[in-house]
Amino acid sequence: MIHQYKLNGYNIVLDVFSGSIHTVDDLVYDIIEVYEQKSKEEIIDLMLNKYKADLTINKQEIIDAISDIEELKADGKLFTKDDYEDKAFDLKKRNTVVKALCLHVAHTCNLNCDYCFASQGKYHGERAVMTFEVGKQAIDFLVGNSGTRTNLEVDFFGGEPLMNFKVVKQIVAYARSIEKQSNKIFRFTLTTNGMLINDDVIDFANKECHNVVLSLDGRREVNDRSRKTIGGVGSYDIIVPKFQEFVKKRGNKNYYIRGTFTHYNTDFTKDIFHMADLGFTELSMEPVVCAPNNPYALTEADLPIVCEQYEILAKEMLKREKEGKPLTFYHYMLDLEGGPCIYKRISGCGSGTEYMAVTPWGELYPCHQFVGDSKYSMGNIWDGVKNTDLRDEFKMCNAYARPDCKNCWAKLYCSGGCTANAYHATGSITGTYEYGCKLFKKRIECGLMMKVAEADKN
Repeated sequence: MIHQYKLNGYNIVLDVFSGSIHTVDDLVYDIIEVYEQKSKEEIIDLMLNKYKADLTINKQEIIDAISDIEELKADGKLFTKDDYEDKAFDLKKRNTVVKALCLHVAHTCNLNCDYCFASQGKYHGERAVMTFEVGKQAIDFLVGNSGTRTNLEVDFFGGEPLMNFKVVKQIVAYARSIEKQSNKIFRFTLTTNGMLINDDVIDFANKECHNVVLSLDGRREVNDRSRKTIGGVGSYDIIVPKFQEFVKKRGNKNYYIRGTFTHYNTDFTKDIFHMADLGFTELSMEPVVCAPNNPYALTEADLPIVCEQYEILAKEMLKREKEGKPLTFYHYMLDLEGGPCIYKRISGCGSGTEYMAVTPWGELYPCHQFVGDSKYSMGNIWDGVKNTDLRDEFKMCNAYARPDCKNCWAKLYCSGGCTANAYHATGSITGTYEYGCKLFKKRIECGLMMKVAEADKN
């Protein structure tokens, strides 16, 4: 399978199943486009006619170009076959272990964000906070179900997890106390809206958290439209100084600012650049996912605007890199040489199998976006996974499980997409959230183009 596109002056050809990326001239680009449908003689005639006004293109040039393409094909770098389809479900049937938990330490929040999928942190239920006893058992469940895997991940999530900071610290202390005896290494992530950040939080996070996710939607007017306190006051002026202090003291440790863009700020690159100008260089901006009748929801009319914004962002990032002011955008981070492995590319995030969410009372769900939906309750941290049929269903979610993915060039980059988004859009975890797919493919095109530009520079 081949994917071809033009962006930022480059003719880019992706060979999907080998992962090879080529930048080519117009002639080769056009030949590749028809290579599998036409004979060599037909291609020569077609190109001679198309380039008849170009005196540099003659029959021998075309023959040489075809020969180059044939050589790349013979080397397994163009028109490679799909060797993974027959293995995809065998990979997913392998015995899996739990490697990560999302601990909902607080089903409550001190913000009242309009677009919140978690119903302002309550997940459509009652407000609650996790006790240390539940958190301790969650760690024991993770250790007990992780097999021989050494590295384990725990994300403190909410609501707002800092509303239960005492228990967060207790859970981390307990996990650290059993690392050596259990032969495990824990990596903690904290996701916070920043309202309660203080020196104690900063010191703790810098000592214990492998990563920290800070929520900010960008410009003051954009952020404060939706991210308000319970009393209706915008959060921007409260959290930005806290985030700046946090990042300053964070040094070279991992963090990123995570924003959400909606129908009201389809010009979201302005928000990204605003955050960069505030001193934040590790950035993510996610499209809102909500009901179509929600005023924040992205519309079909927004789609070309948003796609153009992704291109603007990629080009500006290249410019800033050249100026010595680089920034990182989460969705453009591609490792084309060292990973991810093919198992990860096929199977995705591992929700419902390798990764689960834990509610304040210890109930297990496939991920945080399923919490509160009783159909997706998987068991609990004392008795383990009881709904094994559901777990097996999630095992079968992969890049080859969705009919709409069969002929999609991006499936080994998205792994079939987010099961939660698919479920909320179609009612099935093997459905397809089409709008999200279109945005994802544009992001990958931009990310690949940036890799091409980097190689071109070097």
